[in-house]
Amino acid sequence: MTEYLLNRDLQTGIYETFEFDEATGDITIRRWADVQPVLDANKSFHLESDGKGKDAWLAARIPDNIAQDWLVRFGINAWKGEHWPAVKKLLQDPEWKHLRPTSFKL
Repeated sequence: MTEYLLNRDLQTGIYETFEFDEATGDITIRRWADVQPVLDANKSFHLESDGKGKDAWLAARIPDNIAQDWLVRFGINAWKGEHWPAVKKLLQDPEWKHLRPTSFKL
């Protein structure tokens, strides 16, 4: 199987690759990102701060590929205001707790 890098977004850390399986002729395009730096920043912020900024509280950091996953899996667009109740519910789910750098109630 041969894999080629199609795109790498330095700002978001998102990679896109193209794979071709010579044996079957299958083509796979994958899109992925390393979200560990965001999760580490959230954990660090949680330990060092109460979440209060100068003018606002930081509720969450949602990497682009997680937002895309929510859109595909649940039909929830993290960047649309009318989807806020569903985003809020996901952010309160223990599965997604590391997207929140603070523990104040949303």
